Amino acid sequence: MTDHYEIAVIGAGPAGLSAAGRAADHDRADQLAQPRHILLESSPLHANTIQRYQKGKHVMDEPGYLDLRSPLEFAAGRREHILQTWEEDIASTGINLRCHTEVTGISGQRGDFKIRCSDGRDITADNVVVSIGTQGNPRRLGVDGDTSAFVQYQLDDPDEYSDEDIVVIGAGDAAIENALALARQNRVVIVNRRDEFSRAKQGNLDAVLTAINNPNVPFSCRYGSSVKALSIAENGEAGSITLSTPQGEETLPCHRIIARLGSIPPRKFVEACGIEFPSEDIESIPELDAHYQSNVPGLYIIGALAGYPLIKQGMNQGYDVIEYIKGNEVKPADHALLALKFALLPYGADVDDVLALYQQRIPMFARMNTLAFRELIMESNIHYGVPDQQQLEELLQQRGELREQRIVDIKSARQQEDQRRAQAGRPAKVRKEIAEPEITLVNAADDFLYRDGDYSNSFFTIVEGQVLLQADGGADTRLGPGQFFGEMSLLSGRPRIGNAQIKGETILIETPRRTMVKLMAANTEVSEGIEAVFLQRTLQQFFAPKVSYSALREIARQVTTSHFNIGDTIYSEGEQGDRLYLIRSGTIALTKSSAHGDIAVGQPQSGEIFGQMALMGDVQRRETAKASVRCEVIEIQRPQFLELLRKSPESVTRLQQDTTAQLKLNAQLEAVPESASVISFLLDRGVGEATNVLIINEQLCVGCDNCEVACAETHGGVSRLDRKAGARFAHINLPIACRHCEKPHCMKECPPNAIHRDPSGEVFIDDSCIGCGNCQSNCPYGVIRMTYPTEKKPGLLDWLFFGRGPGPGEDRNAEPSATAKETGKKAVKCDACVSREAGPACVQSCPTGAAKRINPIQFVEVISVN
Repeated sequence: MTDHYEIAVIGAGPAGLSAAGRAADHDRADQLAQPRHILLESSPLHANTIQRYQKGKHVMDEPGYLDLRSPLEFAAGRREHILQTWEEDIASTGINLRCHTEVTGISGQRGDFKIRCSDGRDITADNVVVSIGTQGNPRRLGVDGDTSAFVQYQLDDPDEYSDEDIVVIGAGDAAIENALALARQNRVVIVNRRDEFSRAKQGNLDAVLTAINNPNVPFSCRYGSSVKALSIAENGEAGSITLSTPQGEETLPCHRIIARLGSIPPRKFVEACGIEFPSEDIESIPELDAHYQSNVPGLYIIGALAGYPLIKQGMNQGYDVIEYIKGNEVKPADHALLALKFALLPYGADVDDVLALYQQRIPMFARMNTLAFRELIMESNIHYGVPDQQQLEELLQQRGELREQRIVDIKSARQQEDQRRAQAGRPAKVRKEIAEPEITLVNAADDFLYRDGDYSNSFFTIVEGQVLLQADGGADTRLGPGQFFGEMSLLSGRPRIGNAQIKGETILIETPRRTMVKLMAANTEVSEGIEAVFLQRTLQQFFAPKVSYSALREIARQVTTSHFNIGDTIYSEGEQGDRLYLIRSGTIALTKSSAHGDIAVGQPQSGEIFGQMALMGDVQRRETAKASVRCEVIEIQRPQFLELLRKSPESVTRLQQDTTAQLKLNAQLEAVPESASVISFLLDRGVGEATNVLIINEQLCVGCDNCEVACAETHGGVSRLDRKAGARFAHINLPIACRHCEKPHCMKECPPNAIHRDPSGEVFIDDSCIGCGNCQSNCPYGVIRMTYPTEKKPGLLDWLFFGRGPGPGEDRNAEPSATAKETGKKAVKCDACVSREAGPACVQSCPTGAAKRINPIQFVEVISVN
């Protein structure tokens, strides 16, 4: 006889356990003799994925802003403790768990499901909740040898290995945790194909950055790298892995490779159950409604397979889905937080209705899973542009009142929960401080979101109203509902081009860079859509400013984007050219051979073109083009170039003027080899990625060190530059001082987000620095120091007349106070005196005018004068 249940839950992971636990609550409340639910698990034990976590692994309970709602206990802690707690909770809640039961198929719909089991004990159910996860289908490396024993896709016990060279591939939580555990008794390299750990939980992010920056831990990272080839280890000897890195190919000897590249949803099984996927993309997940129900009535999906691999999220979903099945309309755990984000908007709609409206109005977000879109909104800001001044003032007052009430509500809810836990014999939770609630941001109806030249990189989408994009020398563009902007700075790292101004009553979503990077890494459709518009607007800006960017769609589809690592040759002198290049990011060194060797004849930067002479009458390349730093360029071939000019013939004159100026510069440098050599010196030291660099003319410098003294006096007694340690060539000294890079290396992976960029371009560190040292390690130019806070010195007159204190400048012999040692070291760097009205103190204090802060475009002008 086939057993029948009201609810069958497939998979005893965190989400499935929570769902079954809540179903058991209802069974117990109804005083049933037999359970109306069953939890089926193919493995011998509950939570198989966590059972397979490495021993001793610390399991985190992010996201921190969500409260847990589940009959089962869960708080951050060791894997073993969490599994033991859940084992006890299974018994105490009365969960009807059947292990060693693999589900091979599901058919039917609500009220009439048949579940086929491998042990032959088939069951029927009114409703089915699928919580099977994705961990059984690891993603492979995609190179020869990736199925050999040399490559492992799972790490059960890191203590099994010692004194080995191990390479861990991946940038997610599993990769980080495996790498850190292995580093306890092995030498470990972790390979991240991107420039940052954008998908990691905050705790893991902090931990991996600390390890990378600790010289006492045998742990390093290769950023921006991918696997090119394997040499398989044999007979106990080490093999090797060859990586493509920004500096070129690198081969690392290693005894084993741990590949943690994520997993692929078990699509065949899911589709065989009748569940549809929105696309053929291998990364695609099933489309679900707000209640986690699939296209099959009565068949629900929760947890990792629904796109939410975090434990707390899955457990909350497990609780919620049972309530939905029981006919109880509960609000998701993030509902109150989202309500605050929408609180001041002119809507009377519920949170779920607003979210559905936003996805409907914004095509890019319509491609996202509903649950993933909730998370994006949680991490974004909502702007409301208000045309009426009185209404604006009233909304700002309401905003303050909402903030105070939210804090009161959180304190009250925490007290009530602690009382319930005490009555149940459970200890009070250890909680973080109450975070500042994020409430609708209110703007005047003509506010600027950013201005031309600002260094910001958030991404905007328009829900209602209009935004005016004002381009210098080009046609203004009005964007409306469903459109987005800000992608050019997001993708290129360059400052904003043009102004963005709210026009009338407008509602906007502003998403931070890190969230967008994470989204683009996870969602190919979104990434491709943003990239397509980026190319259209880039072509509009540089070649057809009076043509709408949408009219350039077909041309944008035909151009290609290429990446070049440091030193890569893009083209060589004497070659035949058939394309020009637009620099998306980085700097190119143009050199020409001469009797004196190669000399620099140009240094085009981000946002400039080069190689255009091949399309303007001289097909033979007159110079060699190499990447000075890691570069990204857009290649435009002759047919696309001619079509752009056909659409915008007035651009010909501007292109000719720009090309003439470039040729004049080339001739100037070629005629003065000394200046060209200095340019080469600067580019070789990475100045091509700078936006604001300090150089000193040693023909004028008298060695007074006023620059360092002034820097220290301006920054609390700690100098942010080192003149003597600077690299020198001819009469130019390149001191150790921040260059305020176009894409600042130091800003990557700052755990407290303490490094910022002023709208005018200066990069600075705020007081929230925790002293992890990651920025110091990431900076390739050695301009960041870790120092203790300094005591306030006596004033200048006290030193002059009474000899008190060490005098002006940094006291290198000063011992840190006990308070400073307790506080710990913090990162310090040149901020180009961003808050000083008179500008950089180092430049102002130089008595001979030897010190100058310039951007790369000014190199030739300044060097030629000097």
